[in-house]
Amino acid sequence: MDEKATISDLKEKVQKFCEDREWGQFHNAKDLAIGIITEASELLEHFRFKSKLEMEGFFQDEQKKQEIAEELADVLFFVLRFAQMFDMDISEELDKKIEKNNKKYPVEKCKGKNNKYTEM
Repeated sequence: MDEKATISDLKEKVQKFCEDREWGQFHNAKDLAIGIITEASELLEHFRFKSKLEMEGFFQDEQKKQEIAEELADVLFFVLRFAQMFDMDISEELDKKIEKNNKKYPVEKCKGKNNKYTEM
């Protein structure tokens, strides 16, 4: 299904869901940003204090994988709603960010490393 849906389609779906419930009154920039971090924290809870082996096992367990997918969808929901509410073309912004990061993290200096660009 990822191949069939555009970001625009997803933003429209989120917008309709929220408008049907009259939630726009609650969706200012601060509260949407809080929603993103809250849902990201709920995603992180699944991995806190887990070993690499335990985490790998999560994706073999369909129930656990589904729980993680739901948290990831919650994060995406808030990201899409934020972009929709404040008229941001998230595809364009991602392209610009990747271009910027290509300059900060050139392959020849970064390949196989996880250092911050200021440490290279």
